[in-house]
Order: sequence, then structure tokens, then C-alpha cells
Amino acid sequence: MLENLLTGVGLMKPGGALPDKAKSLPGREEKMPVPEKHYVNRHPMAPPFPEGMETTLFAMGCFWGAERRFWQQNGVYLTAVGYAGGFTPNPTYNEVCTGLTGHTEAVLLVFDPASINYGELLRLFWESHDPTQGMRQGNDRGTQYRSAIGVFSARQKVLALASMQAYEERLTLAGFGTITTEILENPEFFYAEGYHQQYLAKNPSGYCGLGGTGIACSL
Repeated sequence: MLENLLTGVGLMKPGGALPDKAKSLPGREEKMPVPEKHYVNRHPMAPPFPEGMETTLFAMGCFWGAERRFWQQNGVYLTAVGYAGGFTPNPTYNEVCTGLTGHTEAVLLVFDPASINYGELLRLFWESHDPTQGMRQGNDRGTQYRSAIGVFSARQKVLALASMQAYEERLTLAGFGTITTEILENPEFFYAEGYHQQYLAKNPSGYCGLGGTGIACSL
């Protein structure tokens, strides 16, 4: 399993298949307009970010609920939703939903490692969704709902892989299948449309499909 994870492939269950790069949608050169400020904490949505901050990325199903889970954490400076892990440059939400861009819905995190460590973010990631479901998360089905971790340093990669191995051991004992989470190295992140950013702060009664396995992750 680790050999596959190191290549960023992952082990996928039925429920959709990633497109070949040659058959993916062409996309566009123009970048998605990004709101100037985060709706909740009013921090700038685009870099440069303050010195000393780290960046990571998590995909764990519908990005609305996933983003809220992380912006609520002390030490997280910024969250933004978007698309990662695919082929189509600057995709739209409708394009991603076709399954022909290769992207998954993702949350970009900028955090202060002096206030919250990377291990705590990994714990939240594992416990907040079921990483064994392949191309779906709960009732949400499709390639855009697959689980992934975007790592931006050698240290993040080592910790992500170690946490995956440890959590899979606990899931196996509880009767769950193999973790299908992908490890994406330095993934390109494309911001989603403005209305998706901090969606559940703007629409408190909006849909949130976030749910975990009930198995604690002890790192």
C-alpha cells in the first residue's frame, strides 16, 4: 500500500474512475476571481501570507463542511476551498462535477505551527471522514469526493504517511477496509468560485455531509 501512496495513486474502490489526462477537459488560462477577505476571520484570501505560516491541503468529501471544521481551530490562519489533484487548469465547479477534470474538492489551510501542530491537523482530517470509501464520501459519489492529503514539505509527507499507517491499523481492527487516501506532493490548488468560500458561514443551514468512522486517531 505505501508504495502506491508514495506515487500519489492510492487504492480506489468502485464509484467512478479518474479520466486520462488526454481526455480531461481543457480548462482555461484565466484564474478564478478570489474574494479579497475570508468571510469569517477577514484575513486576506490570497498570498503572500504572514512569515512563519505553513500550508497544507486536505480533501475529505464536500468541501463546505470540511472547510468549517478547520477554520474553527485555533492557530489556523486561513482556509479556502478549491480543486486539486487533477489535470484541468482553472476548472469550474460544474466541470469538476463531471468527473472529467481529475480534481477532488479540497481545503487549503494556512496555519501557525507555533499554535497548532501538523499532527493535530492530521488527526482532525482522519477523524472527520471515512478514508476507506474511494470515490465517494457518504452519499456524495464521484471522483471529486475522494480523500487526499496535499503535502508541501518532506516533513509533512513523512508525518502524513506515518499517520495513515497508524490509523489504518486501528481501522482494520474495527472492521474497516483499506485506506484509499491519496498523497499529493506540492499539488496545484485552484480556488473555487467565491460563493463556495466559507459557504456554511454564509448559509448556516446549508448541507454538510461531513462524518467520520467513530474511530479515534492516536498519533
